[in-house]
Amino acid sequence: STGSLSVLARRIRAAGRKATVVHLPGNGTGSLIADASVLNTAVNQALHGGAPSVDVIGYSAGGVATLAWAQEDGGAHKARRVITLGSPFHGTQLASAAEGFLPGACPVACQQLVPGSNLLTRLDATTAPGRPRWLSLWSTNDTTVTPPDSARLAGALNVPIQSVCPAVRVTHSQLPVNPAVTAMVLQALGSGPVQVPSRSDCR
Repeated sequence: STGSLSVLARRIRAAGRKATVVHLPGNGTGSLIADASVLNTAVNQALHGGAPSVDVIGYSAGGVATLAWAQEDGGAHKARRVITLGSPFHGTQLASAAEGFLPGACPVACQQLVPGSNLLTRLDATTAPGRPRWLSLWSTNDTTVTPPDSARLAGALNVPIQSVCPAVRVTHSQLPVNPAVTAMVLQALGSGPVQVPSRSDCR
């Protein structure tokens, strides 16, 4: 569902920026490579429409699709920066359990998020210097992306939310709507370098 992303998009617009929610085929259950192509089309439309720059925010598997886009579709030369929220760059044990429990019932995106999948192995083999500036945020309370630090990405600024806001509890589904996470995202969308979020965001 893109409902939670619509909430985040409204908050970004309220801060004076344009925001577009990219709707993925199959509600995000299809191939992440196909999702990367859809993202590429949306970014090209924004740039051809006069946008001076594009920032991409990827949530959950959408962050993995963003990584595929950045590394394999030229996205590294199109995005000013990327922010990902709870994205399983090294897979999630939940996908392994789903594939093992009912082989064939796990949709394509689920299969691609099994640790060690062909897609994840290929993306992990690409060196970091070719990526745009990148902030990866995740929650230690995440029980969907397991282990939660599967969101750690080489070359990115990797920040578990609780390292900034120890008292904040954020589940996987709450990442796009949690006020502290939203504050961190808005702070990262500035024109300066990507920096570690401030404790002031915890309020």
